[in-house]
Amino acid sequence: MVNVLVSLSWLVFCAVGCAVDKQTAPMGGMSSQREQMVREQLQGRDITDGRVLDAMRHVPRQAFVPEQLQRQAYADHPLPIGEGQTISQPYIVALMTQLVSPQSTDKVLEVGTGSGYQAAVLAELAQQVYTIEILPDLGERARQTLASLGYKNIEIRIGDGYLGWPDAAPFDCIVVTAAPSQVPPRLLEQLAEGGRLVIPVDNEYGYQTLTLITRRGEAFEETAVSGCAFVPLVDSAGRKH
Repeated sequence: MVNVLVSLSWLVFCAVGCAVDKQTAPMGGMSSQREQMVREQLQGRDITDGRVLDAMRHVPRQAFVPEQLQRQAYADHPLPIGEGQTISQPYIVALMTQLVSPQSTDKVLEVGTGSGYQAAVLAELAQQVYTIEILPDLGERARQTLASLGYKNIEIRIGDGYLGWPDAAPFDCIVVTAAPSQVPPRLLEQLAEGGRLVIPVDNEYGYQTLTLITRRGEAFEETAVSGCAFVPLVDSAGRKH
């Protein structure tokens, strides 16, 4: 049973996408740009969760983008990271994190590791993050970046995120950073009671809706949050789900 509650905000554009040693994980350079990003792009919109804002202040986004694009690391738009993928706009990373609201004891699943940036933000807030990437080179690069930054509460798997991570389920939060044509049933099955899932869902007209789903027993409460634009969710053969 799915109950639908609609709350549309403005169109946002995005894509993709161990305990962290928070005493030693580096802030990196560009701290003034990062603070400006938080103040103007996040607080200047509707990101109000102080824990999310602190996480966005702490994670050095420039570490997750190609060297030649690091000057644009804190710009208000996605950036290419290779293999036809992107690192999401900072606002959408903060929005998706705020929507699922990970707590310090939570176990989180991310589908679509991408650069690893969203996983790092989630790892600042949750106890454990499991993240799946379909593209091996991208997943390995993210693994190296996250390790270099001192994250110890992130586990990366190369595989088909449409199937989730059943041996680690259930999850308190699930964040999907690529768009399927419908919500994957396996992800709903792996969502804990009261758990939150945020996902961009494509439709037959080519539009996508960022959607928040909350589990209530065997029912799922669904809220349409905003329009969005993500890369498609694909399997290992490149087929769209």
